[in-house]
Amino acid sequence: MSSTVKDMLATYPADLGDIDQAKLTRCIEECIACAQACTACADACLAEGMVGDLAKCIRTDMDCADICTATAAVLSRHTGYDANITAAILTACSAACEACADECSRHADMHEHCRICAQACRSCRQACDDLLGALG
Repeated sequence: MSSTVKDMLATYPADLGDIDQAKLTRCIEECIACAQACTACADACLAEGMVGDLAKCIRTDMDCADICTATAAVLSRHTGYDANITAAILTACSAACEACADECSRHADMHEHCRICAQACRSCRQACDDLLGALG
């Protein structure tokens, strides 16, 4: 099955170099999915009865969503590529995903949206770490 991310990478008119395109594709897709999950989780937390108890979860969700969105955008641009910036944002995204997964896991037994979000964060963290490792 083809993905928009994979299709867009295939249409890039210049050489993408020796980057692992499968890992790049997966990382962009996981960042987008994680941003959506974190945004939805934060919103669901706001709808819970004891929203005050979820303040840190909401904040962590929002931070992670923003960082994942920025990471997907940076990874989608290849003209004037800077490996140092790519490595830095992948490292930041991995850290944000780890923090968000840990926070959401604290509430996963009570809130299904937190369980799903933690899972998305772990998957995104793994994809970021895999791509970072492939960059050398």
